[in-house]
Amino acid sequence: MLEAVVVALTTPVLVGIYKDGRRIEVLTSPLQSSEALPALFDDILSRYQLGRIVYANGPGSFMAIKVAYIFLKTLSIVKEIPLQAADAFYFNGNRPVKAVGKLYFVKTSSTIKTEKFDAPVSAEFKLPSCIDNNDFTDASLPFYGIGAVG
Repeated sequence: MLEAVVVALTTPVLVGIYKDGRRIEVLTSPLQSSEALPALFDDILSRYQLGRIVYANGPGSFMAIKVAYIFLKTLSIVKEIPLQAADAFYFNGNRPVKAVGKLYFVKTSSTIKTEKFDAPVSAEFKLPSCIDNNDFTDASLPFYGIGAVG
């Protein structure tokens, strides 16, 4: 089975193509998710028959999460491709994820909360070389973590 794994929480947007759980290609885009995802998936769908899409459903940028979910959920419905999710921490080694200001999302066991860090925390997102179906959930709704900040 071919799968696309999408991390569109920040730039660059990352999409990995996996065959039988092993990564066979990585596509990236420096564009915002609203521009990157249509271009990337135009290319992907012209070359691959996907059996599943997995995405990082948050926490992270509200707008990036919303755009990714709406785009991928629509694609999932139209192309009849199952959509699953994993939290952002799966893709950054469980490091803090930037929220707003000095606040970062942190995950301890199964709880995600915010913590203040005085110094900036770097946590680059990466696509794993191999994936396991047990790492993903059918509960693909976005996870925002905190309410909108104006």
